Amino acid sequence: MAKMKIKVLGPGCVNCKKLLETTQAAVKEAGIEAEIEYVTDMAAIQKYLMMTPGLVINEKVAHQGKPLPNVDKVKTMLKKGG
Repeated sequence: MAKMKIKVLGPGCVNCKKLLETTQAAVKEAGIEAEIEYVTDMAAIQKYLMMTPGLVINEKVAHQGKPLPNVDKVKTMLKKGG
């Protein structure tokens, strides 16, 4: 299977960093090979969504805004592939 491409989108706020940490933990727990990119550029973020934080899995928006998903919820999103 190809390496999963994951983007965590956000301007650098506390919630965005928390989503990045949650995503990293979920990838590790699920044993998935993934490339995680933290995107802070607003122009790049707006190509995907208007509310941050956001999670994009294989170019599909999996989550945006609050409340933030927990590790189990992110693992479920990863299994669905976005």
